Amino acid sequence: MSTGIRAQGGRSGAGALLFTGIYARKSTDQVGVSDEQRSVSRQVAHARQYAARHGWVVHEAGVFVDDGISGVEFVKRPGFLRLMNALKPRPPFQVLIMSEESRLGREAIETSYALKQILDAGVRVFYYLEDRERTLDSATDKVLLAVTSFASELERERAQQRTHDALLRKARAGHVTGGRVYGYTNVEVTAPGPDGRPTRQYVTRELHPEQAPIVRRLFTRCAEGWGFTRIAKQLNAEGVPPPRPGAAGWAPTAIREMLHREDYRGRVHWNRTQKVHRGGTRGQRQRPPEETITLEVPERRIVSDALWTAAHAQLTQRRRAFARRGGPGTPDVAAPRLDQPSPYLLSGLGRCTCGGALIAMSRHHGRRRGYFYGCAYNWKRGPAVCRNNLHLPQAILEAAVLEAVAARLDPDVLAATVTEALRRRAATAQHWAAHTQALEHERRLVHAREQRLAEAIAQGSETEAAPEALLAALRAEQARRSALEMQIAEMRPPSTEGLDRAGLEHQLQRRAADVRGVLLRQRPQAREVLRALLVDRLTFTPVVTAGTRGYRFLGHGSYGGLLTGSTWPTTSGGPKGN
Repeated sequence: MSTGIRAQGGRSGAGALLFTGIYARKSTDQVGVSDEQRSVSRQVAHARQYAARHGWVVHEAGVFVDDGISGVEFVKRPGFLRLMNALKPRPPFQVLIMSEESRLGREAIETSYALKQILDAGVRVFYYLEDRERTLDSATDKVLLAVTSFASELERERAQQRTHDALLRKARAGHVTGGRVYGYTNVEVTAPGPDGRPTRQYVTRELHPEQAPIVRRLFTRCAEGWGFTRIAKQLNAEGVPPPRPGAAGWAPTAIREMLHREDYRGRVHWNRTQKVHRGGTRGQRQRPPEETITLEVPERRIVSDALWTAAHAQLTQRRRAFARRGGPGTPDVAAPRLDQPSPYLLSGLGRCTCGGALIAMSRHHGRRRGYFYGCAYNWKRGPAVCRNNLHLPQAILEAAVLEAVAARLDPDVLAATVTEALRRRAATAQHWAAHTQALEHERRLVHAREQRLAEAIAQGSETEAAPEALLAALRAEQARRSALEMQIAEMRPPSTEGLDRAGLEHQLQRRAADVRGVLLRQRPQAREVLRALLVDRLTFTPVVTAGTRGYRFLGHGSYGGLLTGSTWPTTSGGPKGN
């Protein structure tokens, strides 16, 4: 009867050399396992030893590591994703080594599917802790895989329950169950351990002598009618360190979050959310209100009830002022902003030299309302973070950017670009050809040495056992030859054959003319065209020319989008984010 995992049977065929990959993963929530055992570096070292014992060669580009990532995460696990991507079109290794099956994952369905993909790609999977090979050749193999995956997932759930129970006890006792909170200092409470040395029992919070007054000021300013941006600018102007070390000053979003944190009024909530796993990744959902634990901790109070109420009365008043009015019988709701495409041409496509985004803004300009572009850090965080207070009218800056981009689509510029691209392609092809010839020459030399060593071993075996030194040298030459053959097989030198320079230039110029027309005459589509042409955000630097302030901008684009696809505009390849 097949068992689904079988003992390693050595090398497959005399003289055959197998390349192997390694996958190692360590989760931060492992319970009852020492750091030495969990270390990914230890896993990789043991896997290398296992490969060496069986005469396999570790493919260095095939070592994949995920450190501190849960086994239920399959979407945001970089090492795992690189491993799966390496399987196509052809894996560079024939064997994959792991310490055990749970390293691949701790979710039964996702783990089984991933393992099936690896085996279907022709890669054999071994677990060095058991010295076994995992197969899926029969129904019994698949049942055993399901059983082991179920056991791993069950152990994960039990560990989560143990962690939840421990945190529940801490929460009910008023102990810290999370990280640091601005305004407080985490203080460890210790007691003598069995060896007489201090051992941490739990962690509590005490008011921070410098940060607690800052928190009180935030609520006071809010109760007085100050907005988030105005509060952030004042703190930055005074040089108050932000909550996150190394951040570019206080942000209005941080102010808003702190004004809604009930810890400051001496009320601690725990268990309001729950981690869930869907689609191979982690998420959160709100727990029912009856499962939330709320504790009154008056000794941690920073803000009085009266001040909290006054501040939140102001917040409620602002929400109503900026709410979207519904119809009769329909409640007012907050006006949607983030889920709508930006109406501003350069929103999300530019940044200041300080790193802050170039954003659209408006203000009263005489009897009318003016619309401008400026630095988000200066506007939202103040001159202490960025001194660039230049607000240029949107129409002027947009016209300058569009004209500059359109100028780069001039027929003469495109013709020169095609000429240079073809020259570089030809030079690259020549370099690849020379490199391939060098690899072929080295492969022939290695093959010749390999034959001489084999003849020496054959002559020695007629009288006595072949010396280990000759065998070791032969294995090294075999490994070197296999590595060279793999390099040669994977090389895909570019070719200039079949490229019609005149046709390529004509096609590029025709599409460039279409795009130029969109940029200069169709503003609604111009933003999408810019997103496709730019490979990164434009950088805007304030300058003074002939006594007039303005912006000098610099960016990098690609003509590649003009030759791919037949529709414009396209958003693929453009800078992302706001």
